[in-house]
Amino acid sequence: MVPLNHYLILSAAIFAIGVVGVVIRRNLIVVLMSIELMLNAVNLTFIAFSRFLGSMEGQVVVFFVMAVAAAEAVVGLAIIISVFRHRQSLDPQEMQLLKW
Repeated sequence: MVPLNHYLILSAAIFAIGVVGVVIRRNLIVVLMSIELMLNAVNLTFIAFSRFLGSMEGQVVVFFVMAVAAAEAVVGLAIIISVFRHRQSLDPQEMQLLKW
């Protein structure tokens, strides 16, 4: 059986990769994927603690987080497509004011 701290270290590493992707990248699609990566890291932590404690609450929370993440991805992609149609660019620096 894999110890709990291995799961937590993996989750922290995945979360850190997601944070770096949000902070450094200039492409909105990569930023959205990095946010999804951070959500998956949190899901891994919930599952690890749920398994460690022998409880099902963490796994139930993961299903809700996955549903919210799916909805967030759909809405985010729709916004990105709309912005690209109007601006012809996906650079977040150009969209700070969001004036049309």
